[in-house]
Amino acid sequence: MSGPALGTRPRLAREVAAGLLRASGVRVAEGDLPDGELLEVGGEVACRISWAGPLGLAVGSEADVQAACGVMHVHGRRYGAPTPLRVDFASVAAGVLAATGALAALRARRAGAAYREVGVSVAQAALLGLAQYLAAATAPDREGAEPAGTGGPPFRAADGAWFELEALAADGWLRFWTGLGVERRVVGRAWLPFQARYGTAACPLPEELFAAARAVGHRRLARIAAECGVELTVAADRPAVLGGMPWRLRAGGAAGAASSPSVLPTRGPLDGVTVVEIARRVQGPLAGRVLALLGATVVRVEPPGGDPLRGVPPMTAGSGAADGGGAVVDGGAAVSARFAALNRGKGVLEADLRSAEGRAAVRELVRGADVLLHSLAPAKVAGLGLDAGTVAALRPGLVYAQASGGGPGLSTDYPVQAHSGLAALLAPDGLPPRPTLLTVCDVLGGLVCAAGAVAALEARERTGRAQHVESSLLSAARLLCGAAGDPGAPDGGVEVCTDLGVLARDPRVAAAFEFGPDGCAFVRAPWEFGT
Repeated sequence: MSGPALGTRPRLAREVAAGLLRASGVRVAEGDLPDGELLEVGGEVACRISWAGPLGLAVGSEADVQAACGVMHVHGRRYGAPTPLRVDFASVAAGVLAATGALAALRARRAGAAYREVGVSVAQAALLGLAQYLAAATAPDREGAEPAGTGGPPFRAADGAWFELEALAADGWLRFWTGLGVERRVVGRAWLPFQARYGTAACPLPEELFAAARAVGHRRLARIAAECGVELTVAADRPAVLGGMPWRLRAGGAAGAASSPSVLPTRGPLDGVTVVEIARRVQGPLAGRVLALLGATVVRVEPPGGDPLRGVPPMTAGSGAADGGGAVVDGGAAVSARFAALNRGKGVLEADLRSAEGRAAVRELVRGADVLLHSLAPAKVAGLGLDAGTVAALRPGLVYAQASGGGPGLSTDYPVQAHSGLAALLAPDGLPPRPTLLTVCDVLGGLVCAAGAVAALEARERTGRAQHVESSLLSAARLLCGAAGDPGAPDGGVEVCTDLGVLARDPRVAAAFEFGPDGCAFVRAPWEFGT
């Protein structure tokens, strides 16, 4: 990630977009623009990729974008100061978004839409990648908004192995560390920053935990973790795979009547598409958010009472938005700012998937959908009646979009960074593998999942067959591993962001944001579609 002079073009973003489009079966011709890159897609759509797009930022490199748009700031929280991220995260994200927009425009043209061009910028991709952090920083409720303290995992075992831990329940976390002799009060004090690290990008932990880990070999630690229901992932010292196609697309049965766009798009190129989303945390919800930003009607399936993450501070005023059927989703009730950043604009069906009634309600929803997007564990899908074969009978022509971690024990971001070797690439010189606490795999995994779903929709319209698309956090990590380089430095004239709240209200980036009734900032769609 060198720092080229202002005026150079975002070539990596173009290469990523072109590769994804070609692998999706679309013809692509590449060209140059004075201030960016150009792709002629399918002989019908021009795709422009620039550094800043409609934003008033004087940026001309990945390093500039990371500095100006807050990536260095969020990544640097664990180090105590803005720090370059040693992969071209924003450029790769822009390439994925460019391919997504171009595929969506191609599909919409079959419905009679007059889309002829789509533009996206690396800066807008970076801001979308920080959407939940930006919302938290601008929410009026300050609880849990800005973290304090540096450091964090990975841990080192007595035999020198570095490893990540994942504990999704406090009981397992408590049993693991008390089993190593750490006092309960210390373990309890560490749980909150550990649990919150996905939303705060900070994880200051007591030294007693690191000392306890250093006293035991990693094989014994792995046995203890398994007994406690905790996942332990040893960090690779280098990536085994660099790059690659981040989703796998397979054709299914004939789509029949479902294969033809039924309406002329007005809200965006995916207007008329209905998506059922069954997902939690970041990866799946961000994918659904991207599809909603493209104009799709997205309905989330949540447990009775709503997703528990709705109540995680900081809180913001609810939107009172209506779903596709006109029902008010949140009634204007306060909701987590981070949750809102990922789920704004979606409808909700509350259903208990453990009950026959709840499963029946979801199946009925799927009957009228174009896409089923889920991140359910493979072992659970068939028992819920939501496996690909079962839902294909419910809805011929359905796009079945499955998002996962990528393998056993790989269900969340930081273990995937460790396992893939991405953590080794991100570590400062001379240091052992060290994941970024900015959830790059979750974010890119969500973007890749959405891109795969749009590629599947385009393939369905082109071939008349249903599509099954799979993507994962691991495939996203490998895509990033192929974009590693020297950290470089921003141009001397680029101001380094040190406050996301100030950034969101900077007039130069006004085109990237919309604001809730209490001033909470939400990132707008990163594309500009032209006719």
